[in-house]
Amino acid sequence: MELNYKSFGQGDPVIILHGLFGTLDNWQTLARKLGEQFTVYLVDQRNHGRSPHDPEHTYTALAEDLHHFMESHWMFKAHIIGHSMGGKTAMTFAKLYPDMVDKLVVVDIAPKAYAGGHEEIFRALQSVDLPNISARSDADEQLQQRIPEKSIRQFLLKNLSRDKDGGYRWKMNLAALWDHYKDVLQMPLAGHPFEGDTLFIRGEKSNYILDEDQPLLANEFPGSQLKTIPGAGHWVHAQAPGQLLGLLEQFLSQ
Repeated sequence: MELNYKSFGQGDPVIILHGLFGTLDNWQTLARKLGEQFTVYLVDQRNHGRSPHDPEHTYTALAEDLHHFMESHWMFKAHIIGHSMGGKTAMTFAKLYPDMVDKLVVVDIAPKAYAGGHEEIFRALQSVDLPNISARSDADEQLQQRIPEKSIRQFLLKNLSRDKDGGYRWKMNLAALWDHYKDVLQMPLAGHPFEGDTLFIRGEKSNYILDEDQPLLANEFPGSQLKTIPGAGHWVHAQAPGQLLGLLEQFLSQ
């Protein structure tokens, strides 16, 4: 699978993987800043953004996509950054191909299974009457019936794309993501611990990485450390970009 990507800057390679319902565009501002020191590759994972759709959506498949991406771009080693679903892809990749990971950064996700929480978002997206909307505001109005938070609707509406015939469609493969939502919630690939340098970053107001998860992080990633960004929730890159950038620059440059 040939993934859609954008690249910025010069230097050692850094690959950034977005989360569920996201696209590479969510990380562009931060990537441009990191591009002052590194060559940064922003990647649309399968079934997201402008990357190909496929009925399979497991972390093994996502990790193999990343492996193919690196090989096709003659990258034998890179820093890997992943947020949420992208963090689980990054952790799976690090366990499958540890020699190809220089440093690993996992943003606001732990190597464990989660109970869910996106069901209402899926229902909201599935309920939008795409054939009969004539403007983005129509889709926003329909989403508002289930999602009152404007910031979440704006994030989701970045996935709305206009066809050549003037109609609207979702960029993401909503059917495949829903079919594999249980896989998205699962723990990344088990196996040998990843011994390389690893940084876990969590938002103070997020409940994705809990204090009681720290022994798990240490067992699965013995070379890891955990940093907390005050005031941030799960979307750390949008809510505290400056603090996140500072942590990334310090860790990757050590």
